[in-house]
Amino acid sequence: MADVFEEEAEPTVSIQEYLKGVEEQELEADLVLGGDEGKECTYASGYMKRQAIFSCLTCSPDGNAGVCTACSLSCHDGHEILELWTKRNFRCDCGNSKFGEFFCKLFPNKDIENVENSYNHNFKGSYCTCGRPYPDPDVEEQVEMIQCCICEDWFHEEHLGLGSSDEIPRDEEGEPLYEDFICPACSEVCSFLTLYPQNIWAAVRQPDAANTAKEKNVLEDMPSACGSSGEFENAVCLSGSSPKPDIAVTNVDTEAVSVGKSELLVGNFESNMGLNQCIQGAGPSSTCLIGVDLAVAPPVLENSKPMFLSKNWRDIICRCDKCADFYKQRRISFLLDREDSIAEYEKMAKQRRDEKLQQQEGVELNFLNKLGHVEKIEILNGIADIKNEIHSFLESYDPSKPITSADVHQVFENLAKKRRML
Repeated sequence: MADVFEEEAEPTVSIQEYLKGVEEQELEADLVLGGDEGKECTYASGYMKRQAIFSCLTCSPDGNAGVCTACSLSCHDGHEILELWTKRNFRCDCGNSKFGEFFCKLFPNKDIENVENSYNHNFKGSYCTCGRPYPDPDVEEQVEMIQCCICEDWFHEEHLGLGSSDEIPRDEEGEPLYEDFICPACSEVCSFLTLYPQNIWAAVRQPDAANTAKEKNVLEDMPSACGSSGEFENAVCLSGSSPKPDIAVTNVDTEAVSVGKSELLVGNFESNMGLNQCIQGAGPSSTCLIGVDLAVAPPVLENSKPMFLSKNWRDIICRCDKCADFYKQRRISFLLDREDSIAEYEKMAKQRRDEKLQQQEGVELNFLNKLGHVEKIEILNGIADIKNEIHSFLESYDPSKPITSADVHQVFENLAKKRRML
């Protein structure tokens, strides 16, 4: 019987493990929310480059509207809410014509509709080509999905059309070696990427450690390949040795027209610019890095497969006038914006989080500095009493038993009794 009770007992965690878990959850929330504390509707900010968006199925069951963090908390509290992570170029819909007679509590004066917003089946709670929800109620163990940086839909790895998950670039710990992922459908829109050098592609991990280390160095050292120790801004580097995806390309106005795993489609790119060469100035210009008018002869993929792009790949793509017009026609101009990427969004979110924590520490320090000597001593003594009481409790407590809320209340009751006796 004792074994049965041990199996049914809930797993115990230390206070350190609990606090670490709370901190990790707070960090994850800050990365998703981008530092938004959810106090004000973001409508006044217009179509934001990227922000956390939620879909309220209670108010818009058709999945044709999205709301910001603040509205999800204030206006749709208690509703059936879907967390969509982040969306680009989106403006809060809360309270507009899609919500009928429902008005936004935080920003009621909104346009009838946000015509530039785009919606996909995620707003209805469906994801991937299989259209399943997440979390999936019919699956015991939820499988992590990856997001396409073009259409922003989420996909299960087994539905990417790959032979095995080993084709996804990962390190030995299973962490992704790619910065962005493009789904098979969107790879047709981005077929022009096959015209670029090999270092634009994230390398699939090889079985031996030497190759693995080499691949990681290629990805991490790309910014410094032009002799710069900075952020690789205003420079295009044309070097690298990572293998390209196995995609066949046709209808390209270049000298080479087929690409295998070890071949590079270069054509005019190599003859005009040269590999192992750096071109300063990443702004619009009349000089095309690939030497192909994409509007006239865009490459056509025979086999559409997912693309896994390496770190800083956006800095490498051509920004000439013709290519920029081509991106605009295909509605992918956001690829030229450094701040569009999830990596940059999370980087800025971490900065805001650090600034917020520093401000909190500064407020606490200023509060203590404004107090008199007697008040400071009382506060410090109070903190010491709490630490001592918790320490005494932990010393006498059976570590095999979980700590309950009643135990916590008892600690503070004991503390209050001792202070009344003083």
